[in-house]
Amino acid sequence: MRFQHNPLFINTVLLSGTTEEKIIAAAQAGFSQLELWRQDVDSAEGTPQAVASLLEEQRLALTDYQVLLDFDGAPDDQREEKRRDALKMMETAAALGATTLLTPASTQKECIAGREEEDIRWLAQEAGKRGLRVAFEAMAWSTHINTTAAAWQLVQRINEPNLGLVVDAFHIFVRNRTVADLNGIPMDKIFLVQLSDLATLPSGSELVETARHHRLLPGQGNFPLYTLLDYLEAEGYSGPVGLEVFNDEIKQRSPSDAAKEAMHALKRCCAQATIA
Repeated sequence: MRFQHNPLFINTVLLSGTTEEKIIAAAQAGFSQLELWRQDVDSAEGTPQAVASLLEEQRLALTDYQVLLDFDGAPDDQREEKRRDALKMMETAAALGATTLLTPASTQKECIAGREEEDIRWLAQEAGKRGLRVAFEAMAWSTHINTTAAAWQLVQRINEPNLGLVVDAFHIFVRNRTVADLNGIPMDKIFLVQLSDLATLPSGSELVETARHHRLLPGQGNFPLYTLLDYLEAEGYSGPVGLEVFNDEIKQRSPSDAAKEAMHALKRCCAQATIA
């Protein structure tokens, strides 16, 4: 199987149940890493340290701790609150034993483009003081930075060693873009790769609804995922590869069944031969 030496992860958004049940289900399905949301930590029975102990017991590492929303370019009346929130998330990330904090480009209409670079630089520098990396993600509906290529331009300008990218197949292919968006990006600046699929591209008004409720497991739709995986393999990508699949139907299943199906889909996708 391709990427057999890369850490394979699942995002807990696909799984029902308690935080503890999600962690155990992911481990039993064979995942080596987990993307954990702040809601998972808030709803857990114990402290972040207790969650960290369970992760260690199940031999699961954290791909990242997420998600710091609408941070970059925040308007004056929100900026200090956003920075306090970021510092709080960093404290929790450290308590969890996470190495990476994930933040997507702002989707706020009031987002101030001239502040995005300054804010992400501040975030990366504060994270660096705490031994953390920042994974920056362009989302298809982000206000200004809505392509991986644009996110890379920002990361290049900031030029902090602990700042890198999330490559999310959904946000690339749902905009009818291609892996050409990754041209020139060093593989060590891609901190993680998220996979999902989709059968039909949504209209503009349906984009967010589709993204948050109706993504598919790899192989269940028509995204050209093989082009992304072929490119990453050819370039020698060695980082985490996994699933971020928001799907209401799958989430109704037991966390164990959903995690097993997800692992099967991920392995099948990674093993898929190049399609001419």
